[in-house]
Amino acid sequence: MSQLSFLDKLLDGVEVEWRELGSTIDFRRGKRLIKSQLTESGEYAVYQNSMTPLGYYHLSNVSAKSVFVICAGAAGEIGFSDDDFWAADDVYYAEKSEILDSKYLYHFLLTQKYKIASQVRRASIPRLSKSAIDKLIIPIPCPNNPEKSLAIQAEIVRILDTFTELTIELTIELNARKQQYNHYRDQLLTFEEGEVEWKTLGEIAEYSKDRISFEILDETNYVGVDCLLQNRAGKTLSKHVPNSGNSTKYNVGDILIGNIRPYLKKIWYADCSGGTNGDVLVVRPTAPQINSRYLYQVLADDKFFEYNMRYAKGAKMPRGNKPKILEYLVPIPSKAEQARIVTTLDKFDALTNSITEGLPREIELRQKQYEYYRDLLLSFPKPSDEKAA
Repeated sequence: MSQLSFLDKLLDGVEVEWRELGSTIDFRRGKRLIKSQLTESGEYAVYQNSMTPLGYYHLSNVSAKSVFVICAGAAGEIGFSDDDFWAADDVYYAEKSEILDSKYLYHFLLTQKYKIASQVRRASIPRLSKSAIDKLIIPIPCPNNPEKSLAIQAEIVRILDTFTELTIELTIELNARKQQYNHYRDQLLTFEEGEVEWKTLGEIAEYSKDRISFEILDETNYVGVDCLLQNRAGKTLSKHVPNSGNSTKYNVGDILIGNIRPYLKKIWYADCSGGTNGDVLVVRPTAPQINSRYLYQVLADDKFFEYNMRYAKGAKMPRGNKPKILEYLVPIPSKAEQARIVTTLDKFDALTNSITEGLPREIELRQKQYEYYRDLLLSFPKPSDEKAA
């Protein structure tokens, strides 16, 4: 079904009017609370300068089913709460409207996220003005019949919520699988004293000293720390491929570790050859008794990243201590046991971390599906479009 025929059927020929948001609904600013008033748990979440609750309070100042926008800090972030909450002074929240469904407004604002972000004043604390929101133009179907207008908006919301609910279900499943993964990882990589031999990383591996020319590198095989993904999620294409000189070379089976802010847990098992820079460590197994994929699983464990942070240098931008990393102790079970551990953990790794398969890929596809239908359902013709036609 084409975009126009789908909208025609949904709207049944009704008028659509584009109005400035400020003339349709009132966004108000929240009220500041001091830190001593907050608790770690309570009845009402307090939103201040991010989508993560700052704490909890015994009162609320915004009713459930409301839209809010962060105006300082994570300025431009858009939220919707199914529960009553407290909006602090760095939050704008939408009052109830007789002509605008709150969830319809939320989905619409998500289509305007880039436009809103462009209005954020970049300073030490990014800020967003109320006028930037008020000047947005929102489509109101059947504006002269509020009852029918709200019914149409509700149907659009119902369709879009179907996609978001599926994404939420997949995310819950992903979190459960990650917990299961961490349980098996901890169990499989924990050994009793005397059960296996232990060696330092420097005894079974080394940092790559090989070099590779920029002429051989492209966006697929150059790996900077910026394209390594957090929490063991692999890598993306590089946006900063060098155009001169030589880089550190990595080979298939090498382990690349982001050496800036180790707590981000950036690690990738190389499935091709390529190059990188000094912000990424290339660990190359050298001992014949080590399965390279097993070593990857050991270094992808939280215990390694905690060790790495313990000896990291610098406060604002900590870097891993390369000599200390080579002192990290690695358990060495038999080759057969290493293979068994790898088989088990790789299945969970693909399911919970891979961006090309497993749950992360499924969530990404559902999110793209939601965005496609959201843009389709909210792309009403504007007056300028009608004149041009």
